[in-house]
Amino acid sequence: MNSGEVRDARTLVVEAQPFDFPFEVASTALVIIDMQRDFIEPGGFGASLGNDVSLLAAIVPACRTVLQAWRAQGGLVLHTREAHRPDLRDCPPAKRLRGNPSLRIGDAGPMGRVLVSGEPGVQIIPALAPLPGEIVVDKPGKGMFHATPVDLLLQQAGIRTLLFMGVTTEVCVQTSMREANDRGYECLVLEDCTESYFPAFKAAALAMIRAQGGIVGWTAGSAELLAALHSG
Repeated sequence: MNSGEVRDARTLVVEAQPFDFPFEVASTALVIIDMQRDFIEPGGFGASLGNDVSLLAAIVPACRTVLQAWRAQGGLVLHTREAHRPDLRDCPPAKRLRGNPSLRIGDAGPMGRVLVSGEPGVQIIPALAPLPGEIVVDKPGKGMFHATPVDLLLQQAGIRTLLFMGVTTEVCVQTSMREANDRGYECLVLEDCTESYFPAFKAAALAMIRAQGGIVGWTAGSAELLAALHSG
């Protein structure tokens, strides 16, 4: 949001599960989790683990449509990137030394060193590239609050509600939503704007999020959010 802009303070309502989700643009942020080249594009870290990255790439058009609509409303946008310091001091062995991948965090790959800040693979894909003034946070963990200034930045902006897009549903998106829920934020994830390398994992994660009356948060399609934005 440019300085001097006033965000909309009207209450809007999204048709969501397990029940309707009210929000105000003025106190809501669109959070885009880890839509970076290493996870989305062929030749990146995700592909090196044997995953079909086309599953994740398929959500890009829906994410772009929501992002454009949100920007048109003057809403706050926060992008995250999973990225570590070049010396990997923020990447514990418990994270780096798992399985038998062809590339590990910090290794040199086709897009530079894997998940290292400043490398080409860490950059957000061009279709969702941040605009000047949008918040971009490098996070060393799966959740966006761990070892980052995210909570402070959201509080300073008067944010109480979070709309989530990004990847992967069951790992970084769900972890960030759970962290946010513990901190008192109301959270909604857009079902067609998030994805997993394992479709069954996505379905299970969405069910977990909205279970028991929205124990973690709400879920809805992007069409329902767009309808709410255009209802005023």
